[in-house]
Amino acid sequence: MLKQFAKTFTQFVSSRKGAWTVLIGWMVIILVLSLSTPGSKPYAINSGEGSVHNDTPSAVAQQIMDEQFPSKDGLTALLVFHDPDKISEADRNDITEMSRWLASAEKPRYVSASLPFHQLPKNVQDQMLSKDQTTMLLNVSLQKDLESDQTYDTLQQIRDHAKSLQSSGLQMEITGPAGIASDTTTLFKNADVVLMLATVVLILVILIVIYRSPLLAIMPLLISGMVYLVVDRILGLGGKLGWFVVEKQSLSIMMILLFAVLTDYCLFIIARFREELRRTESKHEAMHVALTHVAEPILFSGGTVLMAMLILFTAIFKPYNHFAPVFSIAMVIILLGGVTLIPALFTLVGRKAFWPFVPQAGTDRVKTKKEGVWSRIGAFVTRKPAVTAGVLLVLLLASSANLFGMKYSFNIMKSFPADISSRQGFDMLEERFPPGQLAPVTVVLKSEHKLDVNTDLIKQVAALSDRLMADGRISAISPMLTPQQANSGQLPDKMLSESGQAIKLQLTLEDNPYDPAALDSIAQLRKDSGSLLHESGLAPKQFSLHFAGQTAEQLDVRIMNQRDTTVLFTLITLSIAAMLTFQARSAKMAATMILTMLLSYAGTMGLGWLIFHEFLGYDSVSYRLPVYTFVFLIALGVDYNIMLVSRIREEAKKYNWMEAVKRGVSLTGGVISSAGIILAATFCVLITQPLQELFLFGILMAMGILIDTFLVRGMLLPAILTLIGRSKRNNIHKNNLPVHPE
Repeated sequence: MLKQFAKTFTQFVSSRKGAWTVLIGWMVIILVLSLSTPGSKPYAINSGEGSVHNDTPSAVAQQIMDEQFPSKDGLTALLVFHDPDKISEADRNDITEMSRWLASAEKPRYVSASLPFHQLPKNVQDQMLSKDQTTMLLNVSLQKDLESDQTYDTLQQIRDHAKSLQSSGLQMEITGPAGIASDTTTLFKNADVVLMLATVVLILVILIVIYRSPLLAIMPLLISGMVYLVVDRILGLGGKLGWFVVEKQSLSIMMILLFAVLTDYCLFIIARFREELRRTESKHEAMHVALTHVAEPILFSGGTVLMAMLILFTAIFKPYNHFAPVFSIAMVIILLGGVTLIPALFTLVGRKAFWPFVPQAGTDRVKTKKEGVWSRIGAFVTRKPAVTAGVLLVLLLASSANLFGMKYSFNIMKSFPADISSRQGFDMLEERFPPGQLAPVTVVLKSEHKLDVNTDLIKQVAALSDRLMADGRISAISPMLTPQQANSGQLPDKMLSESGQAIKLQLTLEDNPYDPAALDSIAQLRKDSGSLLHESGLAPKQFSLHFAGQTAEQLDVRIMNQRDTTVLFTLITLSIAAMLTFQARSAKMAATMILTMLLSYAGTMGLGWLIFHEFLGYDSVSYRLPVYTFVFLIALGVDYNIMLVSRIREEAKKYNWMEAVKRGVSLTGGVISSAGIILAATFCVLITQPLQELFLFGILMAMGILIDTFLVRGMLLPAILTLIGRSKRNNIHKNNLPVHPE
């Protein structure tokens, strides 16, 4: 029944009536969506680094903070003032004027509060300067729940006011959560337009070089543009109605993926369509035959990518989980476009698409074309499979060994350009103030009942502070309770919550709050919470200890990332292996394909770290890179493996296994290598992006795709398949069916 449906479908799409129906249907859908639904960009957000369930220890601690110590303040902007020649009296006057303006009625609308520097005595102001007297910090709180554009506009007003100040030597940068949010908006403000233009131009140039035909270069871009319009509007509708989160960073990568994958599908269909046009006069018959052979590999390869994207829903980390709806919807529409819009449009244009090199019926050169590069590679690989496989395995394994030295950063600031305001401000603070002051940790002592604040309780809290300090990981605690305060029976202002059920302390760590050592410190404090309470005289059954702040949040990010990495790697590998087994009709062949892809991934990551660390000077890379690269490299790498194995199986019906492998490499080598070059080139567009994470991801994807296209798919996999075929030579079927390693 499935075969009959496939036959009916391919006949319909390749017929004149069916092709026009498909094309008009797509145009109607685009028109309706364009008139009735918004695009995705207005509803795209930065999803943050939390859990989709908001149940991490740091999230729970923050919820307790919000309940027990409510505040009207939202994100904090840290205004960093710096003068390399030391803060002068003129500089101080400008800072005072800025502070006075931020406290006045003329301040920006969404500023909630700011540190009243202009009201502080001079000796207190002096204490706010760094030890070298060159840098000073001014805190500004914004209102709660602002939109990203409102945060951006508010900080821009502050920057404009700072420019009006007179001191030429005074530099002001804005960092902190609000500064990071504002700069993120700046970085992505025109990213999609730049990426799209760069992607379109790059694909156009490569296609013209490959085919030297204007229509063959333009048509894939036209098809991709039509599909993108549908995807963008559906994502916009979903974002507007709140069906799912539209993540900003995912939109950038999705657009590149869409153009690259659809161009690949066009190349697969073009190659087979041209082959069939040389055999038959009818363009409809040629497309019918071409689609019959290509539709299954396209559906399986696209299906594996879709499956990988659906598996992202199992992630609990927001950046991974929020990629799932964007890419899943995109892949569904891409697949529909691949098996309907592409064949329909090329059927209607027919041989004219190949002008000036129009294929004519009766000029079939497939059987005689032995002199090509991939014909020679196919012949060599099948003649010396052991040597080929051995050399490539050694190279990939040696490259993979570098993975063990790979180091990861959990500091989002390290991904920002060095010249952007929030990064510059952060670096100034990091160089001139104690590391822990960059992001103090808030400790909340929570009770289920209202506390009886007396001398005994205050002594117990003081004992808790002493034990925290004795740990050696903390440089300061505020407020530090004195014996006089303990004897007074009263806690300092704002230390006790309004409900009387919680007490808060602020810890300053010895280490940079984003360094692994700081994350380890909070992990150990969480682990020791029970003993810390017990040793301080606070009954663990009556009290609980919670840690809030950036370091605690990044610790949870590390834990979530480790969990999601294990789950995603396992599920994606197993699901793709199952799909390959079904498609290849052979468990051993599927295992061979998935193992070579995993080795390709490991080799890519190892080589990438070697380049990043030894040649580009990076001490660490974003912790997200392994997951992003794995999901896309493995999912996209399946395309070429499926296309190759499908052609080998087809050729094996007419030739012996060794010849079938050789012909499979020869007949698919050109189109797959062209597709790989285009796919790698489109991911290279990400290298133009200012975020370090996207820059490195673009490099890794480009390298991985080229390694997979030319070395793994082009040589290693055929060599291993040849060896498997040789080992099973005695079991070859009489009708020369492929020697499947069942």
